[in-house]
Amino acid sequence: MATFFKRKATVVALAALSLTLAGGGIAAAAQAEARPQPGARHSTAQPPVTAAERQAARAAMRATLAPPAPGQVAWAVVSANGTLLQHSGNVVSSLRFVPGPGVSAGQYQVLFDYDVSAKAYHVSIGTNDSANVPPGGEISAAPRTLTPNAVFVQTRNSTGGFADRPFHILVAN
Repeated sequence: MATFFKRKATVVALAALSLTLAGGGIAAAAQAEARPQPGARHSTAQPPVTAAERQAARAAMRATLAPPAPGQVAWAVVSANGTLLQHSGNVVSSLRFVPGPGVSAGQYQVLFDYDVSAKAYHVSIGTNDSANVPPGGEISAAPRTLTPNAVFVQTRNSTGGFADRPFHILVAN
């Protein structure tokens, strides 16, 4: 009978230890989720496409001479205020969306004269000034909603907050 109680006591002790460790892990995980994360991301929704933007995109598609050949690239250098500084022939325009309801700082559109919705994009924070030292930050690109010949670009500061930043964009064909 004594052996039975020894085994039972061992099993109970191991079960209590397991539950304590599991409960502590759950409590630690719950606390980590409750704390605000540094540099938390905000909504990444794109601004709505206006009728004027739709019309400009259609006009650009009709005006195309020819898209770059396979293996070629289209590229642009865009300032923090959305001005197109330098670009290849197939880049039509760039614009910075004015911050307001549903629009954050650092949101841009780069318009091309051919369909770039299924192409590969590369964007980087960059300038064309004589110092060639771009500001710190983060950047991302995606196909522009409802506009197959445009790329949406979002820039952020180093802590993840929305911020206007100059950038370079490259579209591989």
